[in-house]
Amino acid sequence: MKNFCGQTRREFIWESGAGFTGCALAGLLGNDFFASQTVAADGKTPYKNPLAEKKGHLPTKAKSVIFLYMYGGPSHIDTFDYKPKMVGMDGKTIDVQTFGRGGHKNQGRVVEPRWKFKQYGKCGKYVSDLFPNLAKHVDDIGFIHSMTADSPIHGSAMIQMNTGKILSGSPSLGSWLNYGLGTVNENLPGYVVMLDPRGGPISGAKNWSSGYMPAYYEGTMFRSEGAPILDLSRPANISEASQRRLLDTLREYNDDHNKAQNNALTARVASYELAFKMQTSAPEAVDISKETEKTKELYGMNNKKTAYFGKQCLLARRLVERGVRFVQIYSGGGHNDENWDAHGDLEFNHNMHAGETDLPIAGLLTDLKQRGLLESTLIVWGGEFGRQPTAEYAKGSGRDHNAYGFTMWMAGGGVKGGQSIGTTDEIGSRAVDRKFHVKHLHSTVLQLMGLDPERLTYFYAGLDQKLIGVEGAEPIKELIS
Repeated sequence: MKNFCGQTRREFIWESGAGFTGCALAGLLGNDFFASQTVAADGKTPYKNPLAEKKGHLPTKAKSVIFLYMYGGPSHIDTFDYKPKMVGMDGKTIDVQTFGRGGHKNQGRVVEPRWKFKQYGKCGKYVSDLFPNLAKHVDDIGFIHSMTADSPIHGSAMIQMNTGKILSGSPSLGSWLNYGLGTVNENLPGYVVMLDPRGGPISGAKNWSSGYMPAYYEGTMFRSEGAPILDLSRPANISEASQRRLLDTLREYNDDHNKAQNNALTARVASYELAFKMQTSAPEAVDISKETEKTKELYGMNNKKTAYFGKQCLLARRLVERGVRFVQIYSGGGHNDENWDAHGDLEFNHNMHAGETDLPIAGLLTDLKQRGLLESTLIVWGGEFGRQPTAEYAKGSGRDHNAYGFTMWMAGGGVKGGQSIGTTDEIGSRAVDRKFHVKHLHSTVLQLMGLDPERLTYFYAGLDQKLIGVEGAEPIKELIS
């Protein structure tokens, strides 16, 4: 007797039984075998997952980066760049060349540091009272006090800090890392961005754009509340199997349409696949319900003032644990005192923002260290520039922008802590020793992540483009242990 397919029972059992050997063979061949047999839309080029994990150029300890971005420009002379000779100068008019939002000035009224400094750690590093919790970690931190940038304007300065250029259109640091190294976890984005609840930075998505690279290298925005990504959940009336069939059908049509190797279309297909995988992985990654109350308290989540940024820092730890390559968290959003841009009342502004971030950042460093993750996670802290030593207006304590000399710091990921590199002058108006540009910072990050800054290139517009530009830049060698 034959069934509706025209097979006898014996034929059906024989063919089904033989199929089980294929299952065993598939297991022996491994996950990459069938992918290696497929080709791109041209029918010839072997297909490669653009986000597959890649080996770097250099041996390294760091595997992930968490960039704590202080949007607006924190004042270096009120935080980590100790200037004792400014004490007693408050209100005094001095000759000093400054250039910020208010343009060029040759004189200014001194605003001496509003917070006291104390020494911490074995290295004896001076830190202001704005960061009493973070100060306990100075032996793990490498401070760069002589940073410089090309623009004193927020928009262009932010784009430069993120992409190396003051003009938009170039890939961001996170995009370069994902291009060079790929991602360990295929079910999560390799590059995640979390914004301040008060709004995003002035330059918007240009700060985490993939620029002239394909779109699958750009940052994915995660929310700290509710679903991590809007519209990620599968519609209630569609099963997982149905959605899988729909995506497979779309892929067939797109492959046929993509014979011209359209990068935008390829990126769109890749985004569909990633979104499908994230429907189960992303909610689990941001679910902190299984974290202990002690851990939540460590990040300041039991305090209204520190809860939001604390949760973001905790999520960053969970993401790098799961193989996410680059996480960027923004402190400060919107305009005026909603970020670190202290043009009016310096004390009000910095007390608020330092108060929101000090405990969570200290908690992040503590948590990473006790879990054995600090050596493999590079932490970067800073904004697009610093602040002037003089007042911007005739009255008040507000400071203008300062791109001539400011402070950033790094920790973990192979960084040699307990040291301060470079100096600004006696009032912090500009870098005078061991001047470093933004591209030196980027070069250092790349090298700590195992990428040769000179060899990491992307061919575009007839040139082998580099994050550090045509002229290049040496890493800050003192930072690398």
